[in-house]
Amino acid sequence: MKRISDLLRRLRGTIILCVGDIMLDHFIYGEASRLSPEAPVPVVGVKRKISMPGGMGNVARNLAEVGVLPLAVGAAGDDPAARELAGLFAQAGWLPPILLRDPGRTTSVKTRVIAGRQQVVRVDEETTRPLGAEIEAKLIEAARRHAAGARAITLSDYGKGCLTPRLVAELAGLARELGIPAVVDPKGSDYSKYRGATLVTPNRRELAEAAGRELAGAPEMIEAGLELMRRHDLENLLITRSEEGMILLTGENRIALPAMAREVADVSGAGDTVVAMMAAALSVGAPPLLAAQLATLAAGVVVGKIGTAVAGPAEIEAAAAGWDYLAENTRTLEKNGLA
Repeated sequence: MKRISDLLRRLRGTIILCVGDIMLDHFIYGEASRLSPEAPVPVVGVKRKISMPGGMGNVARNLAEVGVLPLAVGAAGDDPAARELAGLFAQAGWLPPILLRDPGRTTSVKTRVIAGRQQVVRVDEETTRPLGAEIEAKLIEAARRHAAGARAITLSDYGKGCLTPRLVAELAGLARELGIPAVVDPKGSDYSKYRGATLVTPNRRELAEAAGRELAGAPEMIEAGLELMRRHDLENLLITRSEEGMILLTGENRIALPAMAREVADVSGAGDTVVAMMAAALSVGAPPLLAAQLATLAAGVVVGKIGTAVAGPAEIEAAAAGWDYLAENTRTLEKNGLA
């Protein structure tokens, strides 16, 4: 617990550059007590509405919650959603985001309708084609210009077109030049564009897609993860497995971390929490295992909340009351499987 508390204190004031697909998350909360006479769907009586940054913006939100200064760089449409995103950053008192406006794009907006504690529908408005060459070049220039004071770079790939292979290669190379970690939340089957990253954080479904085959259990996941690391020169891989915890693969070790035992209410955004905590911890020199333990604790907090949530230092420290459980059940694995 002391190591986690000390680590959280060291994070305050650190600047982390966040690049990737940014979204606007709308949440409509209400109650449903009857079905519509027009179709077999619930009628939700709206009680409240909330808007917050999503995607890469949620990584920034998680970082800010633990005292990190996130600097968000991304592309958006020239539309009300982009202006609302900029306003949310200003309202929260975060560093102003650098959002390059592309009139030909629609800013990604995800609207979730939640009745009681159950999400009943999600509506997406977005453009998913890759950035044009002009916006791509401007985004690379902006990221390079603002990376000088950063202690880490996060790359959030949601398949919306912002993280082009050229942009990822430029920023991974920039991180190596600056001697800072590059942490990637991946998407799709081609991990070649993440070559040289410090850490990539696939979930089990994403890992299976990248491996091109079904992965039945931990030994197959480890084998597939090591293969991706060798093929694409990845320093570390963190495989998230929901209720089964995480597997951390480094150059020397294969380590299984348990999920923190608690009721799961909503897994929305938990991957963003993992990316944010890993980047934050690595940015101040924490070893990958301690970073993964911090991520485990924070993720355990956010999945207990409805909607896209974050974990603050006090909540993480409270979760660390279960540190003995986490420490005792964190196991070094044999190279080819889980005992």
